[in-house]
Amino acid sequence: MDPITFIDVQLQESAQIMTRIRADFREAILEAAETMIAALRNGHKILICGNGGSAADASHFAAELVGRLQRDRRALPAIALTTDISILTAVGNDYGYDQVFRKQVEALGQSGDVLIAISTSGNSPNILTAIETARLQGMTVIGLTGRTGGEMVPVCDQALIMPAASSQHIQEGHIAIIHIWCALIENTLFPQ
Repeated sequence: MDPITFIDVQLQESAQIMTRIRADFREAILEAAETMIAALRNGHKILICGNGGSAADASHFAAELVGRLQRDRRALPAIALTTDISILTAVGNDYGYDQVFRKQVEALGQSGDVLIAISTSGNSPNILTAIETARLQGMTVIGLTGRTGGEMVPVCDQALIMPAASSQHIQEGHIAIIHIWCALIENTLFPQ
């Protein structure tokens, strides 16, 4: 395939995922946003975890909530469990990589908080153990995944499964949803 055709195919696949999200995910996006809004209104926080590109999405989401998306406002309590290198390496070394998010959920999560679990496959062991711990602690779990949804779907309170096979297009869907969530949260909690 020549490079121009390749670019066209990639952009078409990106456009298709956005069209599918618009057609099939509006209610699920709103329901998840309302869950987060209710938690934040009641003094709870949002914890977010993921690996690789999903780790970057977790950090991005937390940054938008603590900082801002579109306008100046009070900071919102959100923590990306992907950013503390000392915790990640200590827990990974001492307990195993599958425990790096679980230990943080155990330390930081409380009943009423929300865990956003991001995994393109839905089968990441460290995400699954974080979900298990969050549920034991009375947290609500919202999953962002792709492909078939994987093992995390039945253990989440809500899972949004991107209708794509490739990780990059799944992640494009995830970041679009994250930005919509941020805007809905900001517009609801801080109306102009």
